[in-house]
Amino acid sequence: MKKILPLVVLTSFVLFTGCQTKREAIGKEDEIIVVADSTNYLTLEPTLLTVFSRIIYTPQDEILFKLKRVRYEDFDKYKTFKNILVVSPLNTKTETTKYIKSILDSNVTKLVKEGKEFAFVKKDVWARHQIMVILTAPTIEELNKKILADNENLLYYFRKASDERIKAKLFKPEYEKKKIAAKLLKEHGWTMYIQPDYWLAKDDSVNNFVWLRRAPNTDMERWIFVKWWDNYSPKYLTRDSVTTLRNSVTKQYYVVDSSFVTGGKAYVEIADDYRVTKEVNFNGRYAIMTQGLWRMNDKSMGGPFINYVFYDEPSKRLYMIDGSIFAPKYYKKRLIQEVDILLHTFKTKHEMTKDEIEDLLDELD
Repeated sequence: MKKILPLVVLTSFVLFTGCQTKREAIGKEDEIIVVADSTNYLTLEPTLLTVFSRIIYTPQDEILFKLKRVRYEDFDKYKTFKNILVVSPLNTKTETTKYIKSILDSNVTKLVKEGKEFAFVKKDVWARHQIMVILTAPTIEELNKKILADNENLLYYFRKASDERIKAKLFKPEYEKKKIAAKLLKEHGWTMYIQPDYWLAKDDSVNNFVWLRRAPNTDMERWIFVKWWDNYSPKYLTRDSVTTLRNSVTKQYYVVDSSFVTGGKAYVEIADDYRVTKEVNFNGRYAIMTQGLWRMNDKSMGGPFINYVFYDEPSKRLYMIDGSIFAPKYYKKRLIQEVDILLHTFKTKHEMTKDEIEDLLDELD
């Protein structure tokens, strides 16, 4: 599992922002403002696009982040935007390089020249919920190599900041369906944040399965399921087993009438195209993440999904938590991101304090 690099503090980052309250960052959620001179950007653009403008298939082609290059001379116009990336090597005389040198103290500059550091992150510099990342190295060639080598970490910084902004908009404690959250905790030993427009579609305590749905039978439906297996050995947790397990779950629970298949019933399965499976850190646990497309086996409909499987040592359970989208008329990148954020609110009773458990269970009174 790839380790996320520590954030380096810019100790000489001095900004005269006064005592005024910073306003909320502006700009598009999926746009990164890249401050770089034209020559350096021409060299680095293919690498930056590879790192930040990855395509995800929903099944439409959608780009994670769009890049907008601006000159340093125009930087002031964009200083309150959500996502800012400042890029330049140290061995040039461009205005961008001068700016980077002005905010790195001598100790940090020494680390850069020695090749020990190249990425620096600051938050809320000119606006709230803003992220600014500075990338620099002794030469353009070294900078290009370092960006490629640490591409997962660099993308993580911006995706994490985006998730935090969206989470702040999604989570409204006064509207949360706490009774459902409390019911899940009491009866199953786990809980998660339940948005006001989700409802409990199925609660199968015999087979350890819970299904939450939003806007069912519409053209913008979202659903989440949690499935768990008791007394499960973690040695059976493999990438191949995840596909088999998920297909077995959806074949049992995600079934519709169909005249196109034998038996008159169609079920959900993982599509073969555009599937990505990798090891990730899910709320401090080792997990296998699978992201791709689901489809009915009669090919009548489909959409994107994201799935996490992990072993919980205190309960000796294997958990599978999964979010899917059906929205054929719409782009779905933002929708799957929102579902993913909800999945990350999952926690077992072993991760909660006694007071948290009692407060939530009080909702059932």
